[in-house]
Amino acid sequence: MRRLLPEPPVGGVDPYVAYGDAPGLRLGMVMSADGSATDADGWTDGLGGAADFRVFRTLRALADAILVGAGTVRTGRLGPARLRPDLRARRGGPPAPIVVVSRAPDFDWTLPLFTEAETPTIVVTSRAARRQVPGGVQVVVAGEDGVDLPAAVRALREDLGLGRLLCEGGPALASALIRASLVDELCLNIAPTLLGTARHTRLLDGLDAEVPLDPAALYLDEGVLFVRYRLRV
Repeated sequence: MRRLLPEPPVGGVDPYVAYGDAPGLRLGMVMSADGSATDADGWTDGLGGAADFRVFRTLRALADAILVGAGTVRTGRLGPARLRPDLRARRGGPPAPIVVVSRAPDFDWTLPLFTEAETPTIVVTSRAARRQVPGGVQVVVAGEDGVDLPAAVRALREDLGLGRLLCEGGPALASALIRASLVDELCLNIAPTLLGTARHTRLLDGLDAEVPLDPAALYLDEGVLFVRYRLRV
């Protein structure tokens, strides 16, 4: 990885060091150069390649919890968080838990995400929907009829000690966190590909206000641009 900004440019950058100053809540997402947050198959696997996966795994290793939205879970493709041996050693312990945020947690509870995770998956939902979550799955209740995101973040930090949060989307959850002024940093990985007429998924969904960004760092690896933006909210 090569750092382009801040100047001067530097080669041989270690992603774990580059992203090591994790803020309170980081949003990590990948998109094509023409703005799609998914590849032609409707997922992210085909966008950024090996370079994107290195940063993806690094951000997970640096986080205390990984937030995901309900739509991502319902695809059935999201498995438990795992760590490569080198990242496990640097982290000094098991992977961070995945935290599923949903106002209607009607999931397939037999998925490996809920049955095989080394660090048990947590569900954040409302008090009204709490009964939909089976026993044995840890629940954080935040809000009465819908999920109160500020209360959820406070509970994760104050009650569970999960201080550094990473959100991986999807677009609806990412937008809701930004609207609630909870996101400190956007880590946007721009893949060197144009999807053209393929079906595009927007990076954010329902964000109806301008949010100024301050570029904090820019890296390049195997054609992928890695931009760190600090949010001014």
